[in-house]
Amino acid sequence: MTKVGLIQTTHYENNDKAIENISKLLKKLGIQETEIVCLPEQWLPNNEINNYDKEFAEFKKIAQEYNMTIIPGAFYQENDNKISINSPIISPNGEIIGKQEKIHPYDYEKDIVNPGNEAKIFKTSCKFGVMICYDTVFPGVADTLTKKGAQILFSPSRIVKEGIEPWKMYVQVRSLENRIPIIAPNVSDMKFGGNSLIIELVKKEKIVKTKLTELNGESSESMCIEFSNYKEIRKHRLEDRNNFQ
Repeated sequence: MTKVGLIQTTHYENNDKAIENISKLLKKLGIQETEIVCLPEQWLPNNEINNYDKEFAEFKKIAQEYNMTIIPGAFYQENDNKISINSPIISPNGEIIGKQEKIHPYDYEKDIVNPGNEAKIFKTSCKFGVMICYDTVFPGVADTLTKKGAQILFSPSRIVKEGIEPWKMYVQVRSLENRIPIIAPNVSDMKFGGNSLIIELVKKEKIVKTKLTELNGESSESMCIEFSNYKEIRKHRLEDRNNFQ
């Protein structure tokens, strides 16, 4: 069993104020012994970050203090003249152990962002994968991460209010078709629609359904996930797949 959580952010005056506010929520989740926490995509006022160690120094301290893995979101970053949107992973040791690049840049992002080409697995308190916002639309990302052994998927997102309804459908379908829980935080303000999601699956009389936990405003939530409950239903789903052309 692993206790996982998410934070729904809102609008902030600047990066310093944003980090200050969210640090309080991270500490609250840490006191509750939450083991992995995920934040939305591009929730900071300045989302171009070239030095994660400096920008998230406070988060690194919190991760170490509470033995917590923190996925602080996803941001623009330039390395070797290459611009990507990527999600850093802060381990319980307070170190950045890797990054997941956004595989499917969205709309205007395609003009400036190099797409990622690998769906990575990270392991701290459990094995997990990260699919950044628009990646959730494409079945192959969640499918690949699940086949690689992910026990849970995190999806840092930034969805406008008009897109909330289809987004909620995409996240639930990815969870259902792969028989895997998904944590999907979003931004909540005048433009972006909040409704951050914890997607669990429940099985009753051979029917698997989604169970949703949704957030409102600037807030946090955590949930204990028993991965053994998913192992058998995932095995059955994989066994039922047939090869075809």
